[in-house]
Amino acid sequence: MNDTPSRLPLNRTTILLLVLALAVIWFVPLGWRHLLPSDEGRYAEMAREMFVTGDWITPRYNGYKYFEKPPLQTWANALTFAWFGIGEWQARLYTALTGFAGVLLIGFTGARVFNAATGVFAAIVLATSPYWNLMGHFNTLDMGLSFWMELTLCALLLAQRPNLRTGCVRGWMWVCWGSMALAVLSKGLVGVILPGAVLVLYTLIARDWAVWKRLHLIGGLIVFFAIVTPWFVLVQQRNPEFLNFFFIVQQFKRYLTPEQNRPGPFYYFVPVLLVGFLPWLSVTLQSVRHAWRLPRQPNGFAPVTLMLTWTVFIFLFFSASHSKLLSYTLPIAPPIALLIGMYLPLVTRDQLRRHLAGYALFLVAAAFGALFLPRFGSARNPAELYAEYRTWVLAALAVAFVLTLAALWLNRRSRAGSLGAVATFGAAWLLLGTIAGTGHDVFGRLSSGAPLAPAIKAEIARLPADTPFYSVGVLDHTLPFYVDHAMIMVEHPDELAFGVSVEPQKWIPSVDAWIERWKADRYALALIPPPTYDRLLKEGLPMQVIARDSRRVVVEKPLAVPGGPAAVTPAPESAPVEKAQQ
Repeated sequence: MNDTPSRLPLNRTTILLLVLALAVIWFVPLGWRHLLPSDEGRYAEMAREMFVTGDWITPRYNGYKYFEKPPLQTWANALTFAWFGIGEWQARLYTALTGFAGVLLIGFTGARVFNAATGVFAAIVLATSPYWNLMGHFNTLDMGLSFWMELTLCALLLAQRPNLRTGCVRGWMWVCWGSMALAVLSKGLVGVILPGAVLVLYTLIARDWAVWKRLHLIGGLIVFFAIVTPWFVLVQQRNPEFLNFFFIVQQFKRYLTPEQNRPGPFYYFVPVLLVGFLPWLSVTLQSVRHAWRLPRQPNGFAPVTLMLTWTVFIFLFFSASHSKLLSYTLPIAPPIALLIGMYLPLVTRDQLRRHLAGYALFLVAAAFGALFLPRFGSARNPAELYAEYRTWVLAALAVAFVLTLAALWLNRRSRAGSLGAVATFGAAWLLLGTIAGTGHDVFGRLSSGAPLAPAIKAEIARLPADTPFYSVGVLDHTLPFYVDHAMIMVEHPDELAFGVSVEPQKWIPSVDAWIERWKADRYALALIPPPTYDRLLKEGLPMQVIARDSRRVVVEKPLAVPGGPAAVTPAPESAPVEKAQQ
């Protein structure tokens, strides 16, 4: 469709080297960071519990039924644990694989629907955009959802190319329907509602009624329901309360009401996208104008109109929602990358020089701003942590600056075209995100509680297998994963309120009731926020500190010692703190 010369030294060796370089940068750092609350810890722990219990139908979190989302990613993570062991990089592997596959998919689609140059540039844009890069290394559901929705869109684009054999059209449409089903199993009805709404809007905007004749509706619906139905049937059979909570509460009330307490103004996602595509902002508007002027395909299908409809509608859909998170608009990243990839082969050497020079200056300004990071210090995240993180940020900016200068040199010296310069500039931002993201672990190791885990696990191993582990007034999203042990909720069920409501025998509704249980237990462990621990210590509750940090205290029920004190002096705040001596 776009026959503009690519000016690129494209060959299989070049593409293979780019893919291999991306794979190394993409996958090697997966285990370099601790898991972050809440999403990373939650979905890792759900997969661990599924793997340990062998129950692949009823998802559980911290031992409680958890029906907020379907189980596709939990299945994938549990399989990863079964194959490679339980750990941090294993918990992120599915997310990283879907993010990496999304880059290859947008490159393949761009090459087949438009031309080879578009495919290569679109892949570079997507891989190096901070939005896609960072979310591809964070264990949350939105990258998996975005990949399956991207496959839905790309399969539709590939199926609607002119002069395809009927069997080829049918095959790609079955892929489209199947990926839509997997999107539903990733996060729910958005996996089918959003693509369906986009197709209807596209039909009205483009007046392309013929596209419906090429959707293979009957066969596609069979594929869709064959994939999506079994789990919903099985989980409802085992859990009669599932359908109402999943569909009414989580799918509709979550969008229509502020119950989830995740508010945001209508423009919430504007800065998300501006930062998420920061390296390519200077060419974004030109890319849209260029794409809009392209003609339709000979069969009347308008791929650019479909991509723009997809992008605008999904952006507006989540902007209107009462529940907003940064990652919700991630499914629009692939078509944005493809639109930019269509334009980049047309950029002149002088235009690219101005682009690169502007970003070099931006990196210098960002480095100056990074010097003031310690001023963001607080009681929760002290200035010392920001000072440590500043070193990582400055290193990341320095690497990006050097590579941007290298891109300027390549743009000036190369006669083969812009691929080398653009790829080097993309590498600058890919490494910037990777280094700065890795350095963020100066905060992550504290919030995860992982440094406390060895002391806690050693104590768990010493105690009887049925020793209860209480979580008093707080839901810690990461510590259960690191200590390989679910916890009994006390007083504050947090997001486990539904699980508590259907299995009330598994929790304790008040701290006073827990104190009575604690006194009756022969062996017991508890996770307690420091202010609550200090209060209980003053009240004389028998507790013995195993480990603590500034955010949590883990104690055990001390064995009675004749004539000994009921409680011990609190241990100093260090991680981990060994068991205090009586």
